Amino acid sequence: MDADKTEEGLGPLDSLLGYHLRRAGSVVGGAFSRAVSGTTLRQVPFAILSVIAANPGIKQGTAGQILGIQRANMVALINELVEAGYIDRQAAQDDRRAFALACTTKGQVALDHFTGEILRHEADLLADFSPADRKKLMQLLRRIEAREPSEAD
Repeated sequence: MDADKTEEGLGPLDSLLGYHLRRAGSVVGGAFSRAVSGTTLRQVPFAILSVIAANPGIKQGTAGQILGIQRANMVALINELVEAGYIDRQAAQDDRRAFALACTTKGQVALDHFTGEILRHEADLLADFSPADRKKLMQLLRRIEAREPSEAD
C-alpha cells in the first residue's frame, strides 16, 4: 500500500494515530523477535538489561520507574535476568532493603550481541528513511512518550 493513500476498508481507523502506532509497533516488535530468535529474551527483559548495563548499581525500583514498569512486575523480571546469569543482585550499600543491580559479563556480551542484531533489523526496516526522517521520527515518538502520566497522577 502506498503510504500516502488512505487504506481501504479501515473507515475511521485510518485517521486514528493509536491504530497506526499499534500497527507500527507490531512491525517493530516482529523485527525484535527475528533479531533474538532462538533465545528466550523478550523486549521488556532486554530493556531492563539495557538500563542496568547503562547504570551499574541502579536500584530495582529506579530501573522500573525509568521504564514505567510497576514494582510488582519487576521482581519476576529481575529474577528472570538473575537466573539467566545476565545480572547480579546485591543489597544496596545505602539501603539494605533495596537491591543494587549490575550487569554480569555474560549479560554484557548478550546485550552487545542482541543490540547489534536489533540495530541491523531496524536498519533494514527503515532502509528507505533518510537520516533526517529517522531523527524526526525518534523526536516525535519521544514527545509522545513524555506525555505518559507518572504513577503519582
